[in-house]
Parts: sequence; structure tokens; C-alpha cells
Amino acid sequence: MGQKSRNNRLFHSSIILLLVSLSAALSSPFQLQTLLPRPLPSAPTLSWHNSEPESNSLQETSQLDPLSSNTTLEVQLELHHVDALSSEDTPELLFDLRLQRDALRSGTIYSLVSKAVARNPPRTAGRRSGFSSSIISGLAQGSGEYFTRLGVGTPARNLYMVLDTGSDVVWVQCSPCKSCYSQSDPIFDPTKSTSFSGIPCGSPLCRSLDSSGCNQRRMCLYQVSYGDGSVTFGDFSTETLTFRRTSVGRVALGCGHDNEGLFVGAAGLLGLGRGRLSFPSQTGSRFNRKFSYCLVDRSASSKPSSLVFGDAAIPRGALFTPLLTNPKLDTFYYVELLGISVGGTRVPKISPSLFKMDQEGNGGVIIDSGTSVTRLTQPAYTAMRDAFRLGATNMKRAPDFSLFDTCFDLSGQTSVKVPTLVLHFRGADLSLPATNYLIPVDSSGTFCFAFAGTMNGLSIIGNIQQQGFRVAYDLAGSRVGFSPRGCA
Repeated sequence: MGQKSRNNRLFHSSIILLLVSLSAALSSPFQLQTLLPRPLPSAPTLSWHNSEPESNSLQETSQLDPLSSNTTLEVQLELHHVDALSSEDTPELLFDLRLQRDALRSGTIYSLVSKAVARNPPRTAGRRSGFSSSIISGLAQGSGEYFTRLGVGTPARNLYMVLDTGSDVVWVQCSPCKSCYSQSDPIFDPTKSTSFSGIPCGSPLCRSLDSSGCNQRRMCLYQVSYGDGSVTFGDFSTETLTFRRTSVGRVALGCGHDNEGLFVGAAGLLGLGRGRLSFPSQTGSRFNRKFSYCLVDRSASSKPSSLVFGDAAIPRGALFTPLLTNPKLDTFYYVELLGISVGGTRVPKISPSLFKMDQEGNGGVIIDSGTSVTRLTQPAYTAMRDAFRLGATNMKRAPDFSLFDTCFDLSGQTSVKVPTLVLHFRGADLSLPATNYLIPVDSSGTFCFAFAGTMNGLSIIGNIQQQGFRVAYDLAGSRVGFSPRGCA
């Protein structure tokens, strides 16, 4: 009897403790922050605050060879959004086009990763192609959202180039064209550049390409294909790139004579991925393998976005998380996401296992500049969304919109309290501003929760959630950092 009585007391005590803890959890208020609803932004005006003169004179530039110079550099460039190339479109159309590009982009990433994981054995050389610079968006529909302006060749010809952390190969359209799409600047003519040089077929650079060939003169050819069916093909060469008044020589790039598909506006792409042929990898010691960008919220700031190379790219006070490596694919920046908090409380159904990359390279989390909407593996997204809805019962719901299944009618409101949201990376808790996860989707006051679920095991942290942070890539230290005050 005594043992049974003690067991009963223990049982009743456990029930009481459980009820007390549940009561405390239910009574603890959601942490809220203020959202100031702003309308969909119109197309930005394309202007360069720190633009260099369009002169081709190189008398005031410093010339550096990435393969031989011991001098380290620091360069800052302006970035602009792709919408700047579509100034006559309405805000609604611009947003719709952005979501279309985003679907193509995420689909391309999932396709690249799945093919790489299925490949056995994995390639040991460079990987896929890319985009990059002072940022304005263009090129292939799924290739990136920002682009910059830089000089190509000697004397330097200023061109718009898309930047992309999910791509490696640098390339530009070149004459003579077998097939070239319309771009804002004249097509680059390599015969008018004194620094242009072809790459022999047997060179390590040529062997680093994912898809290469040889012409009749035994010089290297490249080909890059994108998930939307777009392709660029031409001579693989070395050339000088000029960033404002600093020139970097012997950068391996594709000189594309046949560029077909859904390309828009910009002259080429500057790949910022982790592969051997990306710009950061090629120029490693020149910029200490460091770069960062700040993507501004165009609805809240007139300041341009920016891209920085060199030691100055790493802001003081940044919170860093280690970079992980996919054994089958070296292009993408993998990070470790441990959990998510909504309203000040960790969502219990979101465990680190939902974001873990296995030994074969499946799953995991990448951070990407060219994807707009963050996609989380479906169980994690559903748990986070449900927690957010629970804390947003004071907000009037609106119908679903496109890929967004949690939308609200905020018409007529100037200030709204919304649950806080924190992404918990290993070593870095990223507290998002409300504008980074509740975004306008039309001109009628509809705002949607700017995340989506995916049945793919790979999660992608997109650029909407990165807005306003300086995102710093320290490849020498194998880490990525976030600074909420690094955009000043």
C-alpha cells in the first residue's frame, strides 16, 4: 500500500507540474514588434552614387595580377536590383516577375544539387556558373536579383554584370555573336582588348570547367546551362576586370559568342560561389578571400545596395556561423540552422535534424543572394507558420497569394504589431525585422508571410530575409557573418 500511495502522489505531482508549465507557456505573452506597412516599391531609378567616369583611360588605375601580386585590396561597389532595368513596369508586374524568377531560381538550385548528389564519384574540379558585382539584376531569369557595373578588358569597357553567390563561372557576351541577347551596353569585343588571352585546352583552368571542349586551335571552350533552358557558349579566356579604379588581371572568364534563352539586360555574370573558378576563389589572396554585401529594402531606403571585397568587407560586431561543405558540390554556401523562434519562443517541432545535411550531400541549408523567398523543408515551415498564425490572431486574414499561404489585409493601417522571428544558426541568432518576413504583394494592402515550404530536403535562405544586414563571407575563416548595422 505504501508503495502504491507514493506512486499516486508522484503521478499527481507530475500532472500538477505539467499543468503549471502549460499554464505558464500559454500565459506568457508573444514577443511582438512593429511593422510599418509600406506599399509595393516602384522600379528604382538607375543611378550610380559613386560612379566612375566612363573614360577608358587606365592612367589612374592600379594594375594587379591575382596570381602574382602580394598586395591586398579593398574595393566597394554599388549594387542595384534588376527592377531598375524595367522602369516602365507597374509595381504589381515587377513583383509578379520577381516571383517567376524566384521559382526558376530555386528549381535550378534543387536540380543542380540533386544531380551532383547522384553523380558518383563526385567531381574534384570547379562547379557551376554564376553572376556578380555593384548590384543590378538581370541575365537569365533564374540567375540573380542584383547587378553592378565594372570594367572589362584593356582599355576597360564598362558593363553591367549580375552577381550571384550560387554560381562560379565569370562570363560576358562577346562579339562576333552567333546569337546574343539584347543588353544595355555595346557587346564586348575581345579583339580591341590588349589584355585578352585564350586558355589552352590542357591547362588546369580548362580542366576545372564543369563542361568544356576544344576548338581547332586547341584552345579551351566553355558551356554553361541554366535550369530555365538558357545557355552560354564560347571561348574560355583570361581578361582584366576593373572595379572603379582598381584593376585585377588574368581573371578566367567565358567570352560568350552564343548566348540563348531568357537573358535580360546585363552583359554577363560575376560568379561569387565557392568553386575554384568563382571570382573570390580566383582572386583569393588579393582580397584575403573576403567579401560582403548589403541588400537594402527599396521600400524603406533610397540608399543603394553595396558589395565590398577585402578586409573592409567584414564589419565589426558581426555574428558568425561556420560554413559547411557539401562533399558533392562546392558552389553553394551551406550553413547550420538549429531552430527558429516565433514570438520569443523556440518552435518545439523544429529540430536541427530537419536541416541536417547527410553524408551523401542531401538536405542542409544554403544562404543565397539570388533566391528571393526563403524556402524551408516542409515540416519546419508548417511548424513555424502555425506558430506565427497563433501569434497573429489580431490581424485580418486575406486569401493566399502565389506561393504564400499566410496573408493579411493591412489596408488602411499605419502600424501593426506582429510576432518576432529569430533564425538560430550555430553561433549566430538572426533577429529579423518585421519587413523581412511580412511583405506587400499588391497595391491593396495585402501582406504575406514571406516564407514557403518545400518537399525538397534542401532549405534556402533568400535575400528578402537578408535585407538590411551586411552578409559577410569570410572564406579564409570558413564562416559567414551577419551585421544588422553593417549597411551604414
